[in-house]
Amino acid sequence: MWNLFDGDQGVFPSDVGSEPERVAPVLPLFGQAVVEDDDTLLGWQERALCAQTDPEAFFPEKGGSTREAKKVCASCEVKAECLDYALAHDERFGIWGGLSERERRKLKRRAV
Repeated sequence: MWNLFDGDQGVFPSDVGSEPERVAPVLPLFGQAVVEDDDTLLGWQERALCAQTDPEAFFPEKGGSTREAKKVCASCEVKAECLDYALAHDERFGIWGGLSERERRKLKRRAV
């Protein structure tokens, strides 16, 4: 969902005047890096609406409201990719693809 090093060019004073070189690769905050067909790391995450909103809404405390996060997910164009990722990587926390942890567990049980 969020790339920690995205936009960080890793420029040092000794590099002034030369082409900036990336010090660290762009890595997703959750899970391992996955290369997709479009040659980007988790390319769908770049288009995810959650990347433009408060991340705390997607990881509410136990018993906290999921309404705000689900509202964002409802209009997100990559909701299906997000849910697929969460199910494939057994994400146990947070709202992914518009579903809570409990809802994803139920979905997995029904699929088996």
